[in-house]
Amino acid sequence: MEPLTTTLLILGGIASLLIILYIFYWNRFVVLANRIANSWAQIDVQLKKRYDLVPNLISTVKGYAKHEKKIFENVTKARERMMSAKAPGEKYRAGQDLTSALKTILAIAENYPKLRANENFLMLQEELSGIENKIAYARQFYNDSVLEYNNIVMMFPGNIFANIMNKKSKEYLDVPSEERKNIKVNFDEKE
Repeated sequence: MEPLTTTLLILGGIASLLIILYIFYWNRFVVLANRIANSWAQIDVQLKKRYDLVPNLISTVKGYAKHEKKIFENVTKARERMMSAKAPGEKYRAGQDLTSALKTILAIAENYPKLRANENFLMLQEELSGIENKIAYARQFYNDSVLEYNNIVMMFPGNIFANIMNKKSKEYLDVPSEERKNIKVNFDEKE
């Protein structure tokens, strides 16, 4: 073979390899971005289920704890903030606020033995607990998906293709430090 032919074959092979790698990484980024979007959608579904559950929980507790008006107002406001949030991070933070407000309502139940024995309340509490578990699982899946995506964006040779395709690292859903603290409920305050 002539040196020119050999050179052309080598260059053609390198170009073919680069095209194949480009297609591979393009498809990989698409799959991982779709997985992240899907996992956020799963979180959103659970947040919506929790949002829909709140009015039933409030009305059940209100019948027993009529003087806890401020707590019910806080839950209602947190619920409204969650549904008006647009961006995923904003919606997630608003959902965390709602979770904190709901924990306060569940803490109230400890002071009302008849409420704790109420079948409807127990069912709602169990459903809420299940939703919270699903949110935690969906959040973990979201962060695992972001990890896989970010690894490809940052590791060689994926980082080269990520730069060519203008793919950037995604953010994890982190729990703010103030939300890691225990919630303090004070029943002695009077309005």
